[in-house]
Amino acid sequence: MDCHVHTEYSADGVVPVDKIVGICRQRGLHCIAVTDHNTIEGALRAKEAARDRLHVIVGEEVKTSEGEVTGLFLHHLIPPGLSPEATIYEIKQQGGVVCIPHPFCRFRRSKLGFDALKRIIDQVDIIEIFNSRNLNDEDNTTAYRFAVNNNKAMSAGSDAHLGYEFGRSYVSIQPFSNAGEFLANLASAVVVAKQSPLWVHAVTKVKKFTKFRRG
Repeated sequence: MDCHVHTEYSADGVVPVDKIVGICRQRGLHCIAVTDHNTIEGALRAKEAARDRLHVIVGEEVKTSEGEVTGLFLHHLIPPGLSPEATIYEIKQQGGVVCIPHPFCRFRRSKLGFDALKRIIDQVDIIEIFNSRNLNDEDNTTAYRFAVNNNKAMSAGSDAHLGYEFGRSYVSIQPFSNAGEFLANLASAVVVAKQSPLWVHAVTKVKKFTKFRRG
């Protein structure tokens, strides 16, 4: 399972939802969490398109007032701009799971601030301990140590914005049918991690600029 991918519904994503099943088959993925920025439309469409060919978890990478928080197993959109606490409340109200993506990536202005992370840590379910788009391995290592020290479940994801990136990092996890089983099975999951090349960031910036110009 790749726990962190994006589709064309993210401002900086380009992967069409109708291509996702084929991409995942090529990459050997059986499950993905679609976590587009501030929308669940792509995740819902991907889930509908996949049907029984691929397990798609509906997620959202939400831009809170203090940085990004990811909700998994969602049913409704969570608006951006809420406090981290209010965002977590909305996730939990849906029976969802709270994950903190790329918490220590030094190059991301969008990451959740450390003061906010410390403030909400008791309400956090998962720490993303490896993100393929992190440019510095030390940032992933810091996330791992933080998860261990705070006794949190751990996930890994490609943070794919291009089809090429799907499955570069993933967790090998026992099958699950709901959020509770997913969290329980993460305890014995095996992380397989591989960093993405630098050029994917450049492509994403160009694609985002092109989308912006098109309106």
